[in-house]
Amino acid sequence: MYSFTASQTIAGDLDRVWNVWADPDRFPAWDPREVRTRLNGPFAVGSTIDSKQKGNPAGTVTITAVEERRRWTASGPLPGGELVIDHTITAAAPGKVTVTKRYDVTGPLAVLFRFYYAPKVRRAMPATFAALETETARRA
Repeated sequence: MYSFTASQTIAGDLDRVWNVWADPDRFPAWDPREVRTRLNGPFAVGSTIDSKQKGNPAGTVTITAVEERRRWTASGPLPGGELVIDHTITAAAPGKVTVTKRYDVTGPLAVLFRFYYAPKVRRAMPATFAALETETARRA
């Protein structure tokens, strides 16, 4: 198994940040990593999200947990394993929240993920979190 976490404190309140981060269909409009996303059904456990990120293959994940205004998790199959991505929002200082993405990879592709995909994701996350902050302010 391989895991890593990326986290950043941004301006915004829980409700507004949640409304942006729980709206996968609009990710490509603000997230520089996203080429396309499509939520298949309501934003709820059991619905799937098709996505394509720059430099990575397209894939489908299933929403496996939703805690309104706090956390959502999605997982997708990998050959012989699984990718789980957990999105968490916690209150920080007044007018600020901390957003965190945790990636857990199991199976034989964990090594490939660790040495190939994870470094790219780590480098891109600050820009994604900054874009999340900008989009949250724009929608306010």
